Amino acid sequence: MNELPPLRDVIASHGLGAKKAFGQHFLFDLNLTAKIARLAGDLDGLVAVEIGPGPGGLTRALLATQADHVIAIEKDPRFLPVLLEAGTHYGDRLTLIEADALDADEHALTAGKPAIIASNLPYNVGTPLLIKWLKASPVWWQAAVLMFQREVADRVVARAGDKAYGRLAVLTAAAATARIGLKVPARAFTPPPKVESAVVVLHPLPAGKRFPDIAALEVITESAFGQRRKMLRSSLSAAAAKAGTTAEALLSEAGIEPTARAETIPPDGFFRLAAAWRRANG
Repeated sequence: MNELPPLRDVIASHGLGAKKAFGQHFLFDLNLTAKIARLAGDLDGLVAVEIGPGPGGLTRALLATQADHVIAIEKDPRFLPVLLEAGTHYGDRLTLIEADALDADEHALTAGKPAIIASNLPYNVGTPLLIKWLKASPVWWQAAVLMFQREVADRVVARAGDKAYGRLAVLTAAAATARIGLKVPARAFTPPPKVESAVVVLHPLPAGKRFPDIAALEVITESAFGQRRKMLRSSLSAAAAKAGTTAEALLSEAGIEPTARAETIPPDGFFRLAAAWRRANG
């Protein structure tokens, strides 16, 4: 990476800047991007998929690992020439895809090869991208190292009873393990966001331990946490009605007290509720 010009110089020479509409905040500290890349573990023989590389700080760090290949998906065409310039220093190990990551078929792009995800996620699409990858079938990734706003990161790793516990924690627990790998202050970014960030490290659960019906779990958690101050017998009533049953019947089948509130129920309780809802829904 020492042969490449500093990222700040690259941005200046190309007249580039972060677009607020894309939720862009750039990382120029190559020591920090190297730390993020290392959180994914040994990348020897793997494909690294990066979302929203921007000027390429994390891209450089991923290319400096033993990863067989790096696939960078970038929606903003302004950065493609900059990324191509960086890629020339690493042979043919970088593939650029101009696309919206929400629409990308990563399994097809990786051709079924072992892969990881690494990304300083654009703030405005971080949550839907995570849910997309949690729902992926087949599970094409074996680790994900993702930068979120600190508030979102806390929601991903929260446990029942935590202030941040909610729908996102339950959906994550259905498909993966998650932990905070690194906390990143706002001053590390250009331009600095108004909030701090954190890197979450995820690993998919083995097939036998995953909750298979994420779609049903989405219905149940949206209803339960959409009215989190209410007792579950009330907050689940609309979801239950869609399945032609009652909240009391779902809760009884799941072994949960009707007077309980969503924030007190661990993920496996919601898995039982989702399974009961699916059976009722036919």
